[in-house]
Amino acid sequence: MSELQPHTRINDILLGPLERPALRWLAAHMPAWVTPDILTITGIFGASLALVGYLASNVQLAFLWLACLGMVINWFGDSLDGTLARYRHIERPKYGFFVDHTVDAFNTVLILLGLALSPVLSFSVAVMALIGYLLLSILVYVRTYVDGVFKISFGRLGPTEMRTVIVLLTLYAFFFGSPILSLSFGQVNVFDVVAGFLALGFVVVYLNSVIKGARELTRIEGKKPYLHEE
Repeated sequence: MSELQPHTRINDILLGPLERPALRWLAAHMPAWVTPDILTITGIFGASLALVGYLASNVQLAFLWLACLGMVINWFGDSLDGTLARYRHIERPKYGFFVDHTVDAFNTVLILLGLALSPVLSFSVAVMALIGYLLLSILVYVRTYVDGVFKISFGRLGPTEMRTVIVLLTLYAFFFGSPILSLSFGQVNVFDVVAGFLALGFVVVYLNSVIKGARELTRIEGKKPYLHEE
């Protein structure tokens, strides 16, 4: 295999000033036996725990706490694995890029599937959010290849902010239930409205970025005949 092309990593998120120092501190204090691979597996375990917690909340709402714990464990493993590799100077660029982002997609499916089958969100809205998130993920990977920019934040929102929103909605649902808004055409779950707007925002950002990117590439490369390589 050829070398992984160098790329610029952009992660300008709202919680960055808090998250980055915390991750550096954690990396500096991790026991020697904790490796990036162990942290990646920990992230998968957290996402699986969130799925179980959301599913079990249909029987007993207290299991939403288990889902929140799973979200925190997922953040810990998923956010710290790359930081630890860089701190110890044991990066494996191609392996890390491949494993980290394929696992991210899998974890996202587990978490949003759990939400879709929980009392917190309706199935259709959670699936819309999943589709929007995966579209943005595809955009990130394509941009990394095309222009060497690995951007995982949009409008200063990234995976950490999404996890935070999910945990806050989950805790609200546990303490106060899902808020219902009465409209002329019927009643709607406010959480569905919030998640629906987020999903719509994902799609709008995706479409806007695709159109702008295509225009920029047309300006740079000109309108040359498209040759499909088998």
